[in-house]
Amino acid sequence: MDIREDDLTGTEIRSLIGEHLQGMQLHSPPESIHALNLDDLRKPDITFWSVWTDGELMGCGVLKELDAQHGEIKSMRTATSHLRKGVAQKLLQHIIAEAKHRGYERLSLETGSMEAFEPARRLYTRFRFEVCEPFADYTNDPNSVFMTMKL
Repeated sequence: MDIREDDLTGTEIRSLIGEHLQGMQLHSPPESIHALNLDDLRKPDITFWSVWTDGELMGCGVLKELDAQHGEIKSMRTATSHLRKGVAQKLLQHIIAEAKHRGYERLSLETGSMEAFEPARRLYTRFRFEVCEPFADYTNDPNSVFMTMKL
């Protein structure tokens, strides 16, 4: 798997972001969707990676800098055709390593509380993320689970 920083201009990545946003709309009420659109993913505090193998897009992930000590995993998505191939695990390892390289002391995330998000919550728990209170600009939401890890 080749993980590379992405400029979000390719048709494959634009399609995967569209699929990600549709999935959020399918499983979450509008007020509980925190996924970023293409314009928001291009902001300077955002780093976006895509995962490729043999010229085929496997997934993507996003790290947002909240401050000099705290990063947020904003999104992770595996292409449907590549589910259960270790894409999310490899990408999460990459994001954690980058957060440590940047000197972050904490890495946090928000994910859904619904059944569709259970695989994501299990993955984050395996990587030592723990449930926490809302952080940054988030507020308590029954449709959200907030998780964090000390680096």
